[in-house]
Amino acid sequence: MSIADRRISDLKKEIGGYLELEEASGREYYEDLYRVNLGRTAFLLLLRTRQIRKIYMPYFLCESVFQVCRENDTEMIFYYLSEELEPVLPQGAPEEGTYVYLVNYYGCLTEDKIRYYKKKFGNIIVDNTQAFYDRPVEGIDTIYSCRKFFGVGDGAYLATDAQPDMDLPEDHSMEHMAHVLGRYEYDAGTYYQRMLDTAAGFGSSGVRRMSRLTENLLKTIDYEGIKRKREANYRLLAELLPSGSPFNGEIPEGPFAYPYYHRNGIELRRWLAGKKIFVPTNWKNVLRDLKADTLEYQWSENILPVPCDQRYGREEMEYIAACIKEWEAL
Repeated sequence: MSIADRRISDLKKEIGGYLELEEASGREYYEDLYRVNLGRTAFLLLLRTRQIRKIYMPYFLCESVFQVCRENDTEMIFYYLSEELEPVLPQGAPEEGTYVYLVNYYGCLTEDKIRYYKKKFGNIIVDNTQAFYDRPVEGIDTIYSCRKFFGVGDGAYLATDAQPDMDLPEDHSMEHMAHVLGRYEYDAGTYYQRMLDTAAGFGSSGVRRMSRLTENLLKTIDYEGIKRKREANYRLLAELLPSGSPFNGEIPEGPFAYPYYHRNGIELRRWLAGKKIFVPTNWKNVLRDLKADTLEYQWSENILPVPCDQRYGREEMEYIAACIKEWEAL
């Protein structure tokens, strides 16, 4: 075999033909964290690596996270939240060796609070899927989601010193990008069902490393510019639409959304959809599983995660506020 033949063989790639997506030269926001395909994968790796057999979980959370525990035979003890978002655990909990799962709702869980919970509960996991820009606190297992903040089809990060086994197959994201690309060239409505189908399929995606496609796309993002835009939009909405919920306080770093409370959130969502303002109901399983007089039910029903992301500016924020005020005046 010639030198040229050996080099081509070592490359293990095709040469020539049509061009593919360019390799990005930028940097990810979290270069030193574990890269996986989904937030639930990050959580499952923690359950396995830490050998977690019992965990305290908030009722106010997505069903898919609970499913990860069931599939891993991890016992769940559910807890409510107080009006100040404090975990209400049974007296004497948590027992030695158990964990407490804490959600950083809308980025309102401060670093000081996380350290306090670490001291109080011992073993904790912080879910930062609604707080991408909050850096992990040293020594605390933390989970991040990429697709909640950026135009990618999947991707998640895990911060941990547990050294999980990362000898995993690599994910492939091409099929996960159809609704993202479709909305870019057409509109959200045309590809809405495709988005739902993609999300539904994540349950069978398996435990995988982040795909090359997603990792590459994450190197193209202007993270600081996006952070500033989100904060400016949030600040404006806070001025135009003051909200007295426990999720509103200091402006989070690069906020996920603006949590606007209204006592008739379901009807307001329908009104806004008619104005082409689409505001989801986070964690519909809460409305199915809990009683209407619980705080969690009321929050899921009546707190609207109003969009304040990088796609928009002052004009869109003022339009959203005007539409809400119009409905409230009816």
